[in-house]
Amino acid sequence: GQRSGHRPARHHDRRWGSIARWVIALVSVLVFSVTGYGWSQYEALLTGIGRSDAIRADAPKSVGGDTNILIMGLDSRLDENGKPLPPEIYQALHAGDQQVGGYNANVLMLVHLPGNGARATAISIPRDDYVSLPGSPDGVAKGKIKQAYGFAFDQEHKRLMAAGVRDQTTLEQQSRDAGRQEEVDTVAQFLGGVPIDHFVEVTMVAFYQLAQVVEPITVCLKEDTRDNYSGADFHRGYQQINAAQAVAFVRQRRDSVHTQLNFSDLDRERRQQAFIASLVFQLKQAGTFLNPARLRGLIDVAKQNIAADTGLELLSFAQQASALTGGNIVFKTLPIVRFGTDPAGEDVNIVDVSEVQTLVHNLIGGPTLTPAAPAPAPAPVSGSQSGTVDVINATNRNGLAATLEHALTPTGFTPGVTSTARRHRSTTTVYYPDSGAADAAKTLAAMLGELPTAVDSTVSSGHLRVVLGADYTMPASLGTANSATTGDSSPRPAPGAAPGAAPSSDADPDSISGAGVQCVK
Repeated sequence: GQRSGHRPARHHDRRWGSIARWVIALVSVLVFSVTGYGWSQYEALLTGIGRSDAIRADAPKSVGGDTNILIMGLDSRLDENGKPLPPEIYQALHAGDQQVGGYNANVLMLVHLPGNGARATAISIPRDDYVSLPGSPDGVAKGKIKQAYGFAFDQEHKRLMAAGVRDQTTLEQQSRDAGRQEEVDTVAQFLGGVPIDHFVEVTMVAFYQLAQVVEPITVCLKEDTRDNYSGADFHRGYQQINAAQAVAFVRQRRDSVHTQLNFSDLDRERRQQAFIASLVFQLKQAGTFLNPARLRGLIDVAKQNIAADTGLELLSFAQQASALTGGNIVFKTLPIVRFGTDPAGEDVNIVDVSEVQTLVHNLIGGPTLTPAAPAPAPAPVSGSQSGTVDVINATNRNGLAATLEHALTPTGFTPGVTSTARRHRSTTTVYYPDSGAADAAKTLAAMLGELPTAVDSTVSSGHLRVVLGADYTMPASLGTANSATTGDSSPRPAPGAAPGAAPSSDADPDSISGAGVQCVK
């Protein structure tokens, strides 16, 4: 039935694509808070969360105190033991019952926690990326990366049944372990042999139950929006929403009234990432960790909906994850080349594996990678090439900021944060904070095509800021911006911050930070 990863995705599955992504907030913030609340609560969490041996003992390990954790979100409408949920939960989710969904890992996010306490990085892996599957589970050598779990689950389930195993708990847990191991191996291979030290698995219902514990939740929209399909009905600006509205907030990918908004999957991903930032900020501000009833509620959600590998030491993880509660995390999404179809006619993302592996290596380190067709290095430019470069896209070409950041990686400058301006600009300028950074700004400006430079005291020390205008064309030495699509992605600005909320910056980030309430489309 629904267990096989190669079955076409149901319509409901696509609506729920990345719901569990926000449970990273539960996974990190919850564990950290519990350790401070009391040893008895930590013990309760430790003994209640499901454990798995899916991480191979001989798998590569991170060095230098770094930790890589794979967050997997299943589209299953069952709990961690494979049992149906209460009917009232299915009704609240508006996403079908236990017959809908399967064992696709619709959320895949690699969280890198540096051992030196530096900023964490969360890398979102698009679920439909078409990749090689190690070991060809269920006889499938290539498929969507999300399907690795389901194929291996199905293969192991059939093997156990043929061997005479009939105990449902044994069938469920051993099949899940096979799925987890295959998904971990598939992601590690796709990212270029990056070590995956631990995994955390969540079910889709965790999001709704988490929102129930924390509600009301503050969010911010740039436009009025309404969608009969998801139930979304929000006004422009800051507002507080309950758990049911939160589900609509993260599900919405169309507008039945304001058709000019032109929603895309990228907009939904930004909603998801902004929700994490808002949730983490609110958990700290609301004193949730000092409220025994709310804290117990969070623990119950974790115990019912989360599984982790046996090697994940929660106390140590909590100490590392504490950085996330202060906004010390950046979210990145892996690039795709184009949309296509597989031999069965299903929609897939065509990816450049070398590009993906190089990007991941630059973001978090890992094994030395050799791209299949490396691009020529940019011609050297005289002058200082030091500093972190933040890029703001003030054009209607989606993805231009990220494209430029990737092109700058081998030049000596450090890639910073990319974002999208609320208003378009006609000209491109390189800004620097003070006279001490003038040479670096001139070097960067020359590299980018003899751009003008200007002092801006709002630029952080050690940083340069490039604001891309409609006139910008990327020099041939840096590559091409043709992969950046056209289309207006800059809704008008939202009103000022609500009392007590930490407002976001004026930019709608391609890479959203974890600091405060972010205004999104």
